[in-house]
Amino acid sequence: MKNKPKNFMGKNFLLNNYIAKLLYHEYAAKLPIIDYHCHVPPREIAEDRQYSNITELWLSGDHYKWRAMRSCGIDEELITGSASDYDKFKAYASCMPSLIGNPLYHWSHLELKRYFGYNGILNEDTAEAIWKLTSNKLSKGDMSVKNIIKRSGVELLCTTDDPTDNLEYHKIIKEDATFPVRVLPAWRPDKGLNCDRAGYRDYIEKLDEASGIPISDLDSLKNAYLNRLDFFAENGCRVADHGIDETIPFKIVDEAALNSIFKKALETNGTGVSFYEADAIRTHLLKFFAGEYNRRGWVMQIHFAVLRNVNPAMYKALGPDTGYDIIGGRPSVTELARLLGYIMKETELPRTVIYSINPNDNAAVAALIGAFQSSDGTKLPKIMQGSAWWFNDHIDGMREQMKVLANMSAFGSFLGMLTDSRSFISYSRHEYFRRILCGLIGEWVDKGLYPADINSLAQLVTDICYNNTKSFFRF
Repeated sequence: MKNKPKNFMGKNFLLNNYIAKLLYHEYAAKLPIIDYHCHVPPREIAEDRQYSNITELWLSGDHYKWRAMRSCGIDEELITGSASDYDKFKAYASCMPSLIGNPLYHWSHLELKRYFGYNGILNEDTAEAIWKLTSNKLSKGDMSVKNIIKRSGVELLCTTDDPTDNLEYHKIIKEDATFPVRVLPAWRPDKGLNCDRAGYRDYIEKLDEASGIPISDLDSLKNAYLNRLDFFAENGCRVADHGIDETIPFKIVDEAALNSIFKKALETNGTGVSFYEADAIRTHLLKFFAGEYNRRGWVMQIHFAVLRNVNPAMYKALGPDTGYDIIGGRPSVTELARLLGYIMKETELPRTVIYSINPNDNAAVAALIGAFQSSDGTKLPKIMQGSAWWFNDHIDGMREQMKVLANMSAFGSFLGMLTDSRSFISYSRHEYFRRILCGLIGEWVDKGLYPADINSLAQLVTDICYNNTKSFFRF
């Protein structure tokens, strides 16, 4: 063989020149992690859960892996069914050779390396040995949830929490003087905005109980939310997140019409309200929330363009978040621009981060943020484009999102990576991102597109991986 191939996932994985290697090893790799958006359960942190095996840690609730297994023809019994944990893990391992090009191939091997010291290849033949190795490691105290978080270099993480949550586990975590990592709640009010979905009245009754405010109209609904916003703020919340399915709402009607729609939603438990009527409620509440976030100094995140639960039979069998969501194809940046303009006119935009699951929106979002950017008092703009999300957080997707942002905005203001994950060992995704980032910058320098000024390059990498997030979110 004329040119010997590189070692698989070696020390300089994804780092193809001197500048890339220097920036990663001397700067990016040494920075703490701020995971400002994830879905890990705070209860498992508070209780310092100890996992019995790698299936519990890896495959339970991970729709990324479930979707990949289905793509490899694995029977559902071995994915979400009643098969043994070992058989489920072996089935996942058997998929690995087919997942070349899929980020799961790299993530899985990075996690085995970093957390279990395994440097081999995961496949069906090695599954049994890896099962024994990981089970042995997980049985030890240093692989409990809190220890995993600490050894990952995490400084702070934000969970995802409904306004009705009592945040009891966040309080327990905060009181643990032996655990230095800050775990903050993040406000996720989606259920209260989707008044066209069955069970809406049931949810409003939970909000009524949590706030202690009887809810009968829009004013009392907003008063209940104000009560819960205060409660979340008292417990350290500084971040809100809105998951907006496929299209951005933009429908403005008068107060009387809004109250009529809301009361109909309560009377019918969500079944008697049309999508377009619900959009009027969503528009109104998004404006209300944005004003409150700005007043409190919170950051608003908007995730959009997802078409959810497109397989009705499997949704009925397994419920949401099980691998049956897709990229929405309808363009929504026009509506998002109108919504942001409306909020700007009626109240004030808070610091905002925008993510689209549709890669075709990259340039449109990069252009959109430029129309609403102004100083936020921290030498950063108020409106940001978020990192490549969900179906885009692979090598090509991350590089493309970063290149578009660099082409059309200020790359040095970028907020970098988040896990958006339910797994406690997914912090390897930050390493993955940082290697891709340093590789991209090193490539630009190598081509003579950017000067080889190590001080400014190091500052750029440090800002994107850590400083900007800390400053923007005011952590």
